[in-house]
Amino acid sequence: MLDPLISLSFSVQSNKGVYAALLGSGVSRSSRIPTGWEIVLELVRKVAKLKGADCEPDPAAWYLDEFGKEPDYGELLDAVARTPDERQALLRSYFEPSDEEREEGAKMPTKAHRAIAKLVSGGYIRLIVTTNFDRLMERALEDEGIAPVVVSGPDQLAGLPPLAHLGCCVVKVHGDYLDTRIRNTPAELADYSPEMNRFLDRVFDEFGLVVCGWSADWDVALRACIERAPSRRYSMYWGYKGSLGSAAQGLMRLRSGLALPIDGADSFFDQLQTNVQSIEEFSKPHPLSKGIAVASAKRFLSDPVHRIRLSDLIENLGRDLAAQLTAGPFADTSTTFTGELLTKRVKTYESMASTLISVAATCGRWGDAQVARLLRGALERVYAGRKRDGLVAWLGFQNYPATLIAYATLLGASLSDNLVAMSGIFNGSARLNNDDLAFAVVFPPACFLQDPQGWGRLLNGMDRRYAPVNDWMQNTLWDALGDQFVSKEDFERHFDWVEMVLALACHRRRSASEYGDWFPPGSFGHRTRGREAVVTRIKVSLDGDGNDSPYVASGLFGRTVDECKAELEGLEAFSRKLGWGW
Repeated sequence: MLDPLISLSFSVQSNKGVYAALLGSGVSRSSRIPTGWEIVLELVRKVAKLKGADCEPDPAAWYLDEFGKEPDYGELLDAVARTPDERQALLRSYFEPSDEEREEGAKMPTKAHRAIAKLVSGGYIRLIVTTNFDRLMERALEDEGIAPVVVSGPDQLAGLPPLAHLGCCVVKVHGDYLDTRIRNTPAELADYSPEMNRFLDRVFDEFGLVVCGWSADWDVALRACIERAPSRRYSMYWGYKGSLGSAAQGLMRLRSGLALPIDGADSFFDQLQTNVQSIEEFSKPHPLSKGIAVASAKRFLSDPVHRIRLSDLIENLGRDLAAQLTAGPFADTSTTFTGELLTKRVKTYESMASTLISVAATCGRWGDAQVARLLRGALERVYAGRKRDGLVAWLGFQNYPATLIAYATLLGASLSDNLVAMSGIFNGSARLNNDDLAFAVVFPPACFLQDPQGWGRLLNGMDRRYAPVNDWMQNTLWDALGDQFVSKEDFERHFDWVEMVLALACHRRRSASEYGDWFPPGSFGHRTRGREAVVTRIKVSLDGDGNDSPYVASGLFGRTVDECKAELEGLEAFSRKLGWGW
């Protein structure tokens, strides 16, 4: 049977905006904010102290015996803090962090609140119903740049837009801590106003529910709203710690819900948000759309009559990718740099670029110099949109999508010995971000990353690799293009050829004072036999074809046989010094 959390993750990801979160006090527990009832009991203790009485061990029972009624939040506040300013100061001591508490992370949004806020930011959840008085959910949303509509009483429901047009809304069914009308006692929890009942009836009829931190034992009115809901169109998921009480079990049976045993609200919502994001990232474009793009490219390449249509195809793919890379979370180059976030971002880059990668490989294999110019234009567009401020690591990895496309182009060229036609992509310089830059030096990871080995080893599974980013790219491109090669070993030989040609071209375009005998290393650095096979391939061409060799004709790393051989010998010597081989 599918893990209920996985089932929930897929449901939330594929049904944006149709699930509401129902949150109880358990969601705020790790923040060390007391529950409403705990505050009432603390206020009772203050009243008892004022009267010189001992209310322990049962403050509520003492209050009932002393005053003949259940303790009331508003009356207690009036008793211990007579003016509005005094009341707010008292309540803030329970709900707002002191400087010391803020440093400790107390009374601040929890991991659960922040994960929910991220789900809201992604459009997966729009409505949050909570029994909590605190403002942690609102703060977490504000930290995500979201200004929620907050409803903490029936009088605020009248002006709400229809649910279908409502943005993010936080409904505090028991009120807000600064409002003395909050609901706390059994009598107050037994019934809601007609306006609140009508609103919640619609919510529980039209939305699925993700419940967490709520026992359902005491909130009779809220429980009744769920019981009245006639619809079963979306599921109810209930995250619980320990065991579900009888009231919760009854609601689960009624709604045919799925119970999820959890370690706590923080880990539950954090894992849910991670799962949803992962599913989104791994939801690559439909294979048919990529297949259609490749088939279209082949058809357009076969007849010059279709050259304008090929130009439109490549330009549109480049424009779309550039727009995606400069929007949303990828516009943020200042967020914390971690292995988990890096792996997610790199995989998303791969998903976004997947169609253009396949089209580039096709064009690299069958295209001419004019097609190379089209690809270069797309690459320049993708590269030029990079941000220039932020963490150096994130800024460097902005090059990654363009590098994948360049590698794919050369892999195609390697299959059909089409290097001369494609060399126009890498020759010369480009005007990028107000700088003239030799385009060949844009692509090797060792050129665009300050610490390619250290940062690359943060990628999942790459922690012991000599060339982690290059090895990761090899796996990615094998998954994308592997069916065009005889075997994985055959693919590795072509991949090594791509990296070595780029390393040679890169060294050629940098002055000796910049690089000396340094070449950008790649996976070929730890594959001695693969490197030797590529060296042999190039030397056979240079010796057999002389100045007609595609390596000379392309001008990528020399204009004569001797110049090309000199560069090749330099790369061989450098690779041996690395000491990576086996």
